[in-house]
Amino acid sequence: MKRILTLAFTALTLLSCGNRREALLPNVSGKAGEIIVVMSKTDWEGSLGNATRELLAQDCPWLPVREPLYSLVNIPSNDFTKLFQIHRNIVYFDIDPQVVEVGVKYLKDRWANPQCLVYIFAHTSEEALTLFQDNGRKITAYIEQAERNRVISNTMHYEERSLYTKVSEVFGGSPHFPTGYVLKKITSDFAWIADEKQYTNQGVLIYRYPADDEPFTLEKIVARRNAALKKNVPGMFENTYMTTGEYPAPYIEYMKYRGRDFAQVRGWWEVENDYMAGPFVSQAFYSPDGKEIIVAEAFLYAPKYDKRQYLRQVESLLYSWEWADSDKAKK
Repeated sequence: MKRILTLAFTALTLLSCGNRREALLPNVSGKAGEIIVVMSKTDWEGSLGNATRELLAQDCPWLPVREPLYSLVNIPSNDFTKLFQIHRNIVYFDIDPQVVEVGVKYLKDRWANPQCLVYIFAHTSEEALTLFQDNGRKITAYIEQAERNRVISNTMHYEERSLYTKVSEVFGGSPHFPTGYVLKKITSDFAWIADEKQYTNQGVLIYRYPADDEPFTLEKIVARRNAALKKNVPGMFENTYMTTGEYPAPYIEYMKYRGRDFAQVRGWWEVENDYMAGPFVSQAFYSPDGKEIIVAEAFLYAPKYDKRQYLRQVESLLYSWEWADSDKAKK
């Protein structure tokens, strides 16, 4: 018994120390969507820097004007002081002939909280370039998820809980929504939640329909989308309604996140017989009993502003989806 109590006390002490360390870390600095790249000026102006920009500062998809996926700030390692060490996203190239273990490491919360760090360890710039390119997709996914997690964490801290409750009563689950979002419409098979300001509209649409054979083809998802939106999302004038734009053509990915498989479609929404348009992303997945398809969709309208971060904010809410019945969520 004495040994058991000692072990329990030790475990609690370690847990307490871990929580205390996290609490003592400063909040991250920097703007959302910004990355500090620690790399020598020589490499930044050479092939390694070009490859870094091609990946991390590529054009953000589905925006009407060119915006980089991330905003990059180059800092040489000699200048990487405490001021920069607390930044939200850091990609650190440690290039040294004395490096012991070559590879890519993914860390978090080293100097601040919640912090995302990617380390590339290499003996030469050429070796670092190969590592970076070979791991490019995983690197961008890791940073993107860190950005989403910050949005979700902030949402949970400032949640408008009544929205989750009302949507869950109809669909059995719901994303979480921060203060500012309001319920514009809800029926037995459709919900519209939005944060509408003078020049921006961040909206989430949730709808469902019976599952059939091969429900996750792009053609079926778009056809169901157009039917649901024509019925439920009117435009400002008579005979106007939201629909899916044909150009650029929407595309589909099949993804899994926290045990939930879904077909994700990105595309361009527009208003039939009007001139409003913007990007959207939808996630289609089975209901827990497999009898229905549920679609959660984020869309953005922000004609006067850069759109990258507004889209990332509202899209992140889809990843907060939670089934109201935890037992269903495990199926």
